[in-house]
Amino acid sequence: MRQGTYLFHTFLVISIFFMLACENSTDEIDFDEIDNNDSDTAETDLQYLALGDSYTIGQGVSENERWPVQLSQRIEQETTLHVEVEIIALTGWTTSNLLGAIESYDIDTGDYNLVSLLIGVNNQYQGKPYSLYETEFDSLLQIATQIAGAGGNVFVVSIPDYGVTPFGSSNSEKIAREIDQYNEYAKSVCNEADIPFIDITSISRDLGASSGALASDNLHPSGYQYSLWTDRILPRVLELIEE
Repeated sequence: MRQGTYLFHTFLVISIFFMLACENSTDEIDFDEIDNNDSDTAETDLQYLALGDSYTIGQGVSENERWPVQLSQRIEQETTLHVEVEIIALTGWTTSNLLGAIESYDIDTGDYNLVSLLIGVNNQYQGKPYSLYETEFDSLLQIATQIAGAGGNVFVVSIPDYGVTPFGSSNSEKIAREIDQYNEYAKSVCNEADIPFIDITSISRDLGASSGALASDNLHPSGYQYSLWTDRILPRVLELIEE
């Protein structure tokens, strides 16, 4: 009986020892480090808003071929960021249409940390007053900057030249001249505000109506052309989000 009592007491002491050891090892876990890791994960999200017209929504191409979507995918490939992209754009939109659409969205300052703007071709095509473009482009750029919040990660993409397409070939010189005027104004405003202005107009002119350059409507860029836009846009955007 005494031997059994001794063994029981010994087992009890050993059990208590291991219970205390387990409790102590739990106390030594660095919960602050776990919290920091969760915080780092949350910070990897990049909320990207693309504002524009048919060129931004990708008229005539699949969703994955739109340049803002291609850009988001390339950013994820080049960084540890997870990118969520939202597009506010529609074929035929002028600067006035885009302003009205933005007003209908419930967007707060800082909802996005990357914003792009490509707008104006329909102002030119529809013969809207050039002064209207100047005024409303300024407003759109200011809104884009406000949406981006403290980070201020905003960039502008130039208007491509649709005069090189079969659709615009009969009036190509006038189209080119007016597109240049719109782009020069946008570039000057961006330079003054220290906002990147990325030229893709030269790409549209270099490709023209060559094989694979246009969507099936022979007006809008193809997914391939948008990939070339993305190649040009990506380096500057990477610089922007890393600053």
